[in-house]
Amino acid sequence: MALKNKVEVRRIPADQCGELKDKTVFINRVAKVVKGGRRFSFSALVVTGDGRGHIGFGLGKAGEVPDAIRKASEQARKSIVKVPLRGTTIPHDALGKAGASSVILKSAPPGTGVIAGSVVRSVVEAIGIKDIKTKCIGSSNPHNVLSATLEGLLQMKEPEVVASMRGSDIEHIGYKTVNA
Repeated sequence: MALKNKVEVRRIPADQCGELKDKTVFINRVAKVVKGGRRFSFSALVVTGDGRGHIGFGLGKAGEVPDAIRKASEQARKSIVKVPLRGTTIPHDALGKAGASSVILKSAPPGTGVIAGSVVRSVVEAIGIKDIKTKCIGSSNPHNVLSATLEGLLQMKEPEVVASMRGSDIEHIGYKTVNA
């Protein structure tokens, strides 16, 4: 299932979240050569989150940087999803893929901190994850890394949900709590 479809399924309204904070991940300048010279336009990649498990991202394009950031922020607020957390980390390990980028997300014990590259760091900090280990493999294109990170985060399921789907309890599904 494509990332867009996964976001559609898990989308929640922005008014159900706390105070949303925007973080600009990447700004790109594109030049179009015309008869009189070069025309520049800008695209901005923005992540928004409330620090309590809600995250959204958007891409905005405009002739000026502030307009591109504003458009991206509006799009990010329309695509907010809920990611399950387990304390200050994620419930289980995951692998997200998008294009030529892959991102490995591993849960970590309290006190580890955020071990991640710049794009992944901005995503996990916007969600509110304090302890996580990540590794980006393949392309470092910010668009693909962001999509791969969200793909991995959208795979997260609470242990209670997995146990109920399997018709057993948490002890039988092999879930271990992350202790210090």
